[in-house]
Amino acid sequence: SVAVVLLAFSLPASAEKLVCSIKATKGAAGLEKMAKISKDAAMKSALAKVKGTVSKSELEVEDGCLVYSFDVKVAGKSGAEELYVDAGNGKVIHHKHESAMNEAAEKAADTVKPKK
Repeated sequence: SVAVVLLAFSLPASAEKLVCSIKATKGAAGLEKMAKISKDAAMKSALAKVKGTVSKSELEVEDGCLVYSFDVKVAGKSGAEELYVDAGNGKVIHHKHESAMNEAAEKAADTVKPKK
């Protein structure tokens, strides 16, 4: 129906679901054992997509997917490029530019999270 089509286009981009090869839950133990590719291989994949310097990297669960996330600084550009690389097959499954302000807010939120 028309209503369904309109609803699909009215959803914010952040509601986009990641498509990945390894499903995981936040806080799950043994994420490193679940990953099928190394962090180095994932980094090569990210840097093949965006030329720059990795300023932050981690293996984490985003939207139910096990990913290596990378913040890549590009020369002459403020902020960073945020990329998620599928920890199962090495494909870049998310890429967006984060302004310096967004990046600072994300960093502040990370420091506030309680440590387990």
